[in-house]
Amino acid sequence: MSTMPIRVLVVDDQRMLRESFAVLLNVQPDIEVVGEASNGEEAVRQARDLSPDVIMMDVRMPILDGLKATRRILAHDPGIKVLMLTTFDEDEYVHEAIRAGAKGFLLKDSSAHQLADAIRTTVSGGAVLAPSVTNRLMEDFSQRSVAPALSSARLASLTNQEVRVLGLIARGMSNAEIAGHLTVGEQTVKTHVSRILTKLNLRDRTQAAVVAYETGLVIPGR
Repeated sequence: MSTMPIRVLVVDDQRMLRESFAVLLNVQPDIEVVGEASNGEEAVRQARDLSPDVIMMDVRMPILDGLKATRRILAHDPGIKVLMLTTFDEDEYVHEAIRAGAKGFLLKDSSAHQLADAIRTTVSGGAVLAPSVTNRLMEDFSQRSVAPALSSARLASLTNQEVRVLGLIARGMSNAEIAGHLTVGEQTVKTHVSRILTKLNLRDRTQAAVVAYETGLVIPGR
């Protein structure tokens, strides 16, 4: 039985990069590039017209940047997965992009294999952060001073077990790994994750990890 390919919209203001990404992705048997856009406004229009599964979104673009475009797109269709494309000097956008609903960041010089795997990961419900972006994100959090009272208030709605699960999410563990660590069933972990997202009003595991670091529940390097 054949399955439908993952439908991808590529958004970047550099034509050569857009076309290169399209060529690299279209050779994948399970991925189809259904459209290209050169700025955020075009991306918003094409997202509504084409309903792609994944959008590879550039951060800096004329007319409307990738962050604002992401907010507009997800406000209209929160089911679309947005994967931000970045360069080494744009890592400072990671916090805002995650809050806008992006599923992760990927460097523009990633290989075809990395691009395809990142798309598959986002479709399956995972999140993608390039190593350099993760390091920058953790470095930023390590420099912050978190008030214990603020931390307690933010997480007060969670049970003790949910707090443990949140901490393990922030450490990059999958549901299966968390289940093994806590000696519980994977379905139990899925229930905890769902409740954490609902109680903290979060979109996904990426935002949950950010909260864990922002509140001081997890300290980078420890």
